Amino acid sequence: MYTVVLGLHNITRWIVLIIGIAAIVRAALGWLGKKEWTALDNKLGLYFTMSMDIQILLGLLLYVVFSPITTAAFSDFGAAMSNPDTRFWLVEHIFTMIVALAFAHVGRSLSKKAATDRAKFQRAAIFFTLAMVAVLAAIPWFRPMLPF
Repeated sequence: MYTVVLGLHNITRWIVLIIGIAAIVRAALGWLGKKEWTALDNKLGLYFTMSMDIQILLGLLLYVVFSPITTAAFSDFGAAMSNPDTRFWLVEHIFTMIVALAFAHVGRSLSKKAATDRAKFQRAAIFFTLAMVAVLAAIPWFRPMLPF
């Protein structure tokens, strides 16, 4: 089960990135181009937050239930915190991703509640960009990949 959840978590990462970039580009173009908010804009925000929700759920399953590495790290938390790679997975990665999820949901909520199309695009562009920056910062691009 661990391998299946890990594989799904890895695949979902690309879905989050693709939909997130599409939502940001569309929101920025709408905001700067003074365009009309459409059903596609609404759906991109919805799909972005949904994909983030699924990704966080899969990550939490790995973190709490399936990962033998987190299980071992929790048995000696002090030693785990002294190792930068283990600390990244145990604290930094999950914290930053939860912050990213919060930004995505705030952006979705504020854009839905905004009175004008320009405000919808502006709020979506700002908060989805903040979410994506956090996601990109927490993806282990140049770290040794531990088998989480």
